[in-house]
Amino acid sequence: MEGIHLCLFMMLCLGVYKSSPKILRRQKRDWIIDSFKIYESYKGPFPYTLGTIKLDKNFTLFHIEGMGVEEEPKDTLKINEKTGEITLEKPVDYESYKLLKLRFKAVKETTKETDTQLGVEIIIVDTNDNAPQFVQKVYQKNIPESTLQGTDVVTIKATDEDSGINGKFDYRITKVTPKHDNVEFYLTQSSHTKTAAISFRGCLEHTTAPKYTITVVATDHGQDVQLSNSTTVIIQVEDGNNHLPEITGKTGPGRVTEGMDNFVVLHVQVKDEDSEGTPAWKAKYKIHGDSNKNFRIDTDPKTNEGVLIVEKHLDYEESSQKKLNITVENEIAFHSCKVKTRKTNALWDVIISDKEKSQPPYPVTVDVEDVNDAPVFLQSNKKTSLTENTKMGHHLATFTAEDHDSRAANKIEYKKEGDKAGWVTVDPVSGKVTTSKPLDRESPFVTNNTYIVHIIAADNGKPPMEATATLTILIIDDNDNAPYLAVSTIDFCQSDKPSKASLEALDLDEGIYSGPFSYRLLGDVKGKWSVKPPQGYSVNLVKESKVHSGHYELQLEVSDLQQKSAVHNLSVTVCECTNPEVPNCRIRKSTGAAAGGALVGILFLAFLLIAGILLLALFVSCKKKQFKIADYEGSGQHLMNCNTEIPGVDCKVFTFISQ
Repeated sequence: MEGIHLCLFMMLCLGVYKSSPKILRRQKRDWIIDSFKIYESYKGPFPYTLGTIKLDKNFTLFHIEGMGVEEEPKDTLKINEKTGEITLEKPVDYESYKLLKLRFKAVKETTKETDTQLGVEIIIVDTNDNAPQFVQKVYQKNIPESTLQGTDVVTIKATDEDSGINGKFDYRITKVTPKHDNVEFYLTQSSHTKTAAISFRGCLEHTTAPKYTITVVATDHGQDVQLSNSTTVIIQVEDGNNHLPEITGKTGPGRVTEGMDNFVVLHVQVKDEDSEGTPAWKAKYKIHGDSNKNFRIDTDPKTNEGVLIVEKHLDYEESSQKKLNITVENEIAFHSCKVKTRKTNALWDVIISDKEKSQPPYPVTVDVEDVNDAPVFLQSNKKTSLTENTKMGHHLATFTAEDHDSRAANKIEYKKEGDKAGWVTVDPVSGKVTTSKPLDRESPFVTNNTYIVHIIAADNGKPPMEATATLTILIIDDNDNAPYLAVSTIDFCQSDKPSKASLEALDLDEGIYSGPFSYRLLGDVKGKWSVKPPQGYSVNLVKESKVHSGHYELQLEVSDLQQKSAVHNLSVTVCECTNPEVPNCRIRKSTGAAAGGALVGILFLAFLLIAGILLLALFVSCKKKQFKIADYEGSGQHLMNCNTEIPGVDCKVFTFISQ
């Protein structure tokens, strides 16, 4: 209170100072200023008198300005200029304005001069005019059926714009639909966060109540009147696995032919009282007693049936029947909750079980039907080695196949397949494989020194069946090929110095039966031709400078490392080259031949022309008989009959020139 008096005193002094026209003017005495209160709940009639400002000196005029006058909320307050009475013209909302600050002026009657200027406060008193408001009109939450009691399901929140006691409120559940003896919902309110958590006691059960609709009301603590508001909470209970699946039967042939795979043997039917299509309803099957993993079982997504499939083929000779056991469970774990004892304002006593009841396995018998099985080789892949050129009749391998059919043994016959070179023969009864001709490692049918033949074992069952084995023959190289020249025709350009050309030898054999090779020229070649170096894969044929242009046939002996040799003819041409860097005598020779041919043609035509003209004037006489050549307009050729070997003895030729 003393603080208020001090504040008013300071304001009075400030106002007196500012109102003095001169700094040295006499200071005014203290003025008494009042404060006023307005209840926001007051709704009229208006104007309503708040009070009168009284001063210890009479003034003619009084003025106020500030909030509620020319500032928001405008036109709310007025003052009587003569009496200083302040009136309220309309209601004021506490939530919008908690205090109105005004400036009061006292004006002299004679001079109209402001004598003083002080502050006035109008206090707005809050009343309970706002009900609590929920953040959401509707709350929705999905929870599993296996949710345990005491779990906070959903949290709700409301606010109140009033202050003090009017702004405080409480939550309560007013309605739950449907009502169920196994569930009781309750609220836990937090004064700190002004929220409430909804929980439940007991056990949820989707089958009985898949959805709960809860009405929650928030009521404030208003003194004169209590205001409230409500919200709706919708809780969806998702179906849990509280019903175990049960196999009720099977359909299908229940039999399979041996050797078949990916074959549906039968369908297993199941019953489950949980909601269809949910993980609590979907079945998962297990097979017991399938040690060889011949079967698998899938779940039909539409019918929930188990589909038993032969994944790996069965063998009748191993077993004519397969006995299996099938069990079923759901995709999510089993959960069960039952209310034992109900308590007030505390969690109930419930019995919770998450262990599935043991169910007897469902027995299934699959019959295996016998068919003619293919023969089985005791060893389906064999390898052997053989030196090429070995004489025919050499034993390579013997293949043996067995018939595993138990009802009747079939006769097995052996034959070959893929013998592209025709090198082997197979005994149809014993399966003995021998060579029918010498093998050649350099044959185009041999790949990487290996020759492969397939051996077939075919039975006489119904239907006939066969099996295939593979014989791989590694052919060992023999020195059966002499080296040969890659190129046997060489051109040299005529020069005054020795020149050389490259020679290269090849050998179809390999290793020690191949190069590097030895080269030796035969015949009279000294001082004319030589090979340098005399050994290697690639060497040079050297022409000495005294070898003139022309064509030469040389003989060259080439030997491998085992001295297996062959003599090869080298066709060498020495000529004047147009390009010494690239010797090529064939171009020159071809040009000369063409020119010579043309010249011969021209001479031949000229000869024919001259002969035609002469024959026109020839007269042939034999043995003193004279013949006159008749005039003939044109050219032609004539044969002269003559029996002597020496021309001119028996025949006389007369020439006539036609006039």
